[in-house]
Amino acid sequence: MKLRRDVFQAIADPTRRAIITLVAASAITPSAIAENFDSSRQTISKHIQILTECEILEQTKKGREIYYKLNPEGMKVIADFIEPFRQMWDDRFNKLEALMKKQQSNKKTYGTEN
Repeated sequence: MKLRRDVFQAIADPTRRAIITLVAASAITPSAIAENFDSSRQTISKHIQILTECEILEQTKKGREIYYKLNPEGMKVIADFIEPFRQMWDDRFNKLEALMKKQQSNKKTYGTEN
């Protein structure tokens, strides 16, 4: 049985989030990823392994090189989880904005604005 890591534990690490940002633009080799960090190549390889196990990254082979790219389906799991919270906060901010506009309008109406 293949044990799948928790995607949210994977993205909790700032190095892994930085790796996601790097591969979001285009497929990149592990060496090219490692060049962007002060950590050892082995440490970066472990981060890449975790992201691959969580299906956030996909691995493809071109000749002797391995490339990693972002897996949109893996990111969709994260987006789907966050979406209801985003909607909730958008609604709250919209209500707050409407309340503030109403208050400003009342100040203008009653001449209490400075």
